Amino acid sequence: MVGESRKWGVLIATIWIQAFTGTNFDFSSYSSEMKSVLDITQLQLNSLSVASDMGKAFGWCSGLLLMYFPLWVVLFMAAFFGFLGYGFQWLVIQRFITLPYFLVFFLCLIAGCSICWFNTICYVLCIRNFTTNRSLALSLSISFNGVSAALYTLIAKAINTNDDTLYLFLNALVPILISALVLIPILQQSHPQQHSLDTVRHRDDSIVFICLNILALVIGLYLIFLYSLSSSTIIARVILVGAIFLLALLLFLPSIVNSIEWPCFTLPNSFSLYDSSFTLVDNHDEHELHKELISSNENGFASNGSVQSMMIEKNFCFVNVLEKEKITMLGEEHSTKLLVRRWDFWLYYIAYFCGGTIGLVYSNNLGQISQSLELSSHISSLVTLYSTCSFFGRLLAAAPDFLSSKIKFARTGWFAAALVPTPIAFILLAISGSKTALEIGTSLIGLSSGFVFSAAVSITSELFGPNSVGVTHNILITNIPLGSCLYGLLAALIYDSNATTTRKSIWLHEMSLCMGRKCYMQTFVWWGCISMVGLVSSFLLYFRTKQAYDNYERDKKRIRTQLTT
Repeated sequence: MVGESRKWGVLIATIWIQAFTGTNFDFSSYSSEMKSVLDITQLQLNSLSVASDMGKAFGWCSGLLLMYFPLWVVLFMAAFFGFLGYGFQWLVIQRFITLPYFLVFFLCLIAGCSICWFNTICYVLCIRNFTTNRSLALSLSISFNGVSAALYTLIAKAINTNDDTLYLFLNALVPILISALVLIPILQQSHPQQHSLDTVRHRDDSIVFICLNILALVIGLYLIFLYSLSSSTIIARVILVGAIFLLALLLFLPSIVNSIEWPCFTLPNSFSLYDSSFTLVDNHDEHELHKELISSNENGFASNGSVQSMMIEKNFCFVNVLEKEKITMLGEEHSTKLLVRRWDFWLYYIAYFCGGTIGLVYSNNLGQISQSLELSSHISSLVTLYSTCSFFGRLLAAAPDFLSSKIKFARTGWFAAALVPTPIAFILLAISGSKTALEIGTSLIGLSSGFVFSAAVSITSELFGPNSVGVTHNILITNIPLGSCLYGLLAALIYDSNATTTRKSIWLHEMSLCMGRKCYMQTFVWWGCISMVGLVSSFLLYFRTKQAYDNYERDKKRIRTQLTT
């Protein structure tokens, strides 16, 4: 079917966009050079990374623009912002032009806005074109954002292994080229109503998603294991060609899978997408089932409301907090006014703020952390390690859907479990300053934060409604610039207080340098404590939303049985 082939083309387009627009992950690769050229302190350097993350605070603008402008217009606006922001930074770092610090700060802000707009476009495309398997499409697409640093590192090494300033040039140019490349499948995307006229081929979709995830896993393993061999320009070019070939293979895989007959092939129950949280029986029953679920939840909770209220009054205050105004059903649309009044939203916000965001701040500081431990020659490999582990973490976000028939566990529970490695990693980094500890800690933080970034979009659509996710999720990620500012400020102040440079004030325009474990040990302790707060908040969110997930699954099975009989 034409509509079926187009939706897969759109999915691959979002994968390519994500793979080449995660430009914030390679900040550590050129941060030391930027610090030297601008002759600034660690605190001022941290402010530049904060400015990049602050661009996400304006991500809601892209959600609003998509309501009034064609998607391709917003796509090229995002590409233009990136070209402008990174392009002028490259001119500064190459010493072609000289700009005051506040203008460089503004350029970083524009570049960060570009990244967030690209992400929003991908979210909207996946939700529009995959009404029944949106969580799988989202997790697969978002996962490739994690390989951006690895790909940019390969491209930079393929051009010149000794020029760290190439990252800024590539950050400015590559997203524009990718935007032009994916323009055709985006313009040809099928209308959302077109999907409702076709019969959903669940088995074929299941097989395609499994094959795409397997190929994605191969790409991640390819990058993480072969990257260490890219010591020379020639080898880097060979590895880069192989990576591009694998990315191009993604485009042809759905057609290959759909062209093969599977007469004896049956999916094991553990990989069935039939029980995915928002996977329905047939598209012609979609609206009917959704209405039945809503009315079932409303009637069920209305009839039990008096009993529940009597039981809650007899419990402790802690239980009252867990029960107060909790979400009773999934998929209900929330206005912005209702959203900010939800306890569940703020628990979700804190969990993201103290969990995923702190991992992103860690990656921004990875260059200075490596330098302080006298591991400057390993910065690019550590950035690639974090990026690739983030990719695997994002890929694992599809586990709740693949295992839904065997493991009935709320997606918010998976979210909470994914935050467990973060405090463990920071404790390890605080205890030991060895290269091995740094690699293990970086891997754990990358896996954890990657899962959070990918799963969060699906959780947002499930808890607060899929139609408004473009705006709602951008409200959620306002915690990223806030966390980047606060966590980065903490790290910078501790770093500068231990720097060997003697000066009257850390606010003076003088480059500082700190060497040894003392530079970040206190920071790791503080970050570990903060990540524990996020872990506790995520478990509270799980306990408050578990009943909604259980009720949805129970009612879905009951109503599906009624519709099929």
